[in-house]
Amino acid sequence: MDLLLILTYTAICIGIFKIFKIPLNKWTVPTAVLGGIVLVGGLVFLMNYNHPHSLAGSRAFVTVPIIPNVKGVVVDVPVIPNTPIKKGDILFKIDPEPFEYVVAQKLAALNQAEEQVKQMAKLVELAKSRVESVQSERDRALSEFKRFEEVAKSGGVSAASLDNKRQDHLASEARLDGRQASLASAIIELKSHKNDLLQQRNSELASAEFELKSTVVRAPSDGYVTHVRVRPGMMATSLPFRPVMTFVPKQEHNVIAAFRQNAMQRLKTGYEAEVLFSAIPGKVFKAEVVQVQPALAEGEMQASGTLMTTRELKLSTTGLAPVLVRVKDDMSGYILPDGVYAEVAIYSDQMHHVAIMRKILLRMKSWQSYIYLDH
Repeated sequence: MDLLLILTYTAICIGIFKIFKIPLNKWTVPTAVLGGIVLVGGLVFLMNYNHPHSLAGSRAFVTVPIIPNVKGVVVDVPVIPNTPIKKGDILFKIDPEPFEYVVAQKLAALNQAEEQVKQMAKLVELAKSRVESVQSERDRALSEFKRFEEVAKSGGVSAASLDNKRQDHLASEARLDGRQASLASAIIELKSHKNDLLQQRNSELASAEFELKSTVVRAPSDGYVTHVRVRPGMMATSLPFRPVMTFVPKQEHNVIAAFRQNAMQRLKTGYEAEVLFSAIPGKVFKAEVVQVQPALAEGEMQASGTLMTTRELKLSTTGLAPVLVRVKDDMSGYILPDGVYAEVAIYSDQMHHVAIMRKILLRMKSWQSYIYLDH
């Protein structure tokens, strides 16, 4: 672009000199050269500031690391790499036999616990019947004691007989208290088994069934799997730092570009933008600024028990400002892999007349993508 401006200015100067027959001397030539430097340099600086351009851009995408919930030997990998799949499609399978054994063990433990609860329920019923029986005996003993007590007032029975009836009544009361205590203990134990043991066994069985179900790893959403290197016989682990494969979910693809901090005042959401891809020579696509990143990693600080030092601020580096750009043109007809290189130009609402320079320059660079030497 600079060369184009210089050549255009030179052509205009030659035309002016010839039309108006201006002599070439030590005053006119340096004046024309100096004027060209000021004019061309001013236009370039105005263009760079008001309509910034980024050489560092990429068609960004998010990946999901596939990490199984259980550890085991891979027995089948039916997924086809780089082929669209639906949510729930099988990615790979882990040997389920060890987990089936655990499920069977937990199911047996649950059945045993249920039988224990049934036996305890029968013991509670037996304790209730014993309480009712002893309560009847207590009622009879109390009735006999009261009857003897009434007769004793008129002297019809001896004091010894009355005392025997009193002792029988007190003994029946004691037996009733004992049976009621046994009943309360049996009820508490039954509730404990129902609320604790059965719940624990059900939870253990549910956990074992979940692990068995997790031996079949499925797609978390629509998308595709790329770079599939897992094979039957390999050991899959649930460690977060050892994903088995990389899943690319279906998503809206945007371009992330990094701009100089000098242009921050000309980077705003909603501004018009244009994008070129080296993978699509001769084409420039219309776009729009979606978001300007509000924070830069160079100034990031985290809480700690020590005082902050200036080294934490990374003052020796000048971070670029990430900007998210959405392409508005239809790109379905192009072969464009995720992560390809891109260049982005943003057109602010200032100095509209110099934006044409940036547009011409961007199109020139797009056509240059046709020219390369690889041999």
